[in-house]
Amino acid sequence: MRRWIERAVIGLNLCPYAKAVWVKQQVRIAVSQARHLDAFLDDLDAELLRLRDTPPEVLDTTLLVHPTLFPDFFVFNDFLDVVDRVIEEHGLQGVIQVAPFHPDFVFEGEAADDIANATNRAPYATLHLLREDSVARAVDSGEPAERIVERNIRTLRQLGADGWHRLLHDIDRP
Repeated sequence: MRRWIERAVIGLNLCPYAKAVWVKQQVRIAVSQARHLDAFLDDLDAELLRLRDTPPEVLDTTLLVHPTLFPDFFVFNDFLDVVDRVIEEHGLQGVIQVAPFHPDFVFEGEAADDIANATNRAPYATLHLLREDSVARAVDSGEPAERIVERNIRTLRQLGADGWHRLLHDIDRP
């Protein structure tokens, strides 16, 4: 995950806000070993509370990763409704938002092989827990989100599927 963040997310500048928190070591990568959804939800609860209770200058964002629990993207995508309810149960709507990543991520209405889907593809199923205040500050100080999305799609289309696969293959190598 670290190498994916450094080479894909930061290296391709897919998220122009990632580098600052990464360099300051304010990103937590939590790898869940849960064997079932209930245990994964316990891990989600713990990470949401950790993020809520830790000052942003210490911990700004968390990636909750599960390497095996969600092999099917559409099951993972359906699970996001449960994630939204968990955030609501904790009273964290408007405080923490979730950006989903999955190796087979597909945007609604897009072809599965459209390289634009790679903006939300990661080596493993991942829930990126973001502080809404941090997101708002970053957006206010940088380029509009719509332009970032457009730039990312251009970048990925220029890179192409082969280039993306080479990048991922290189990530898997030591």
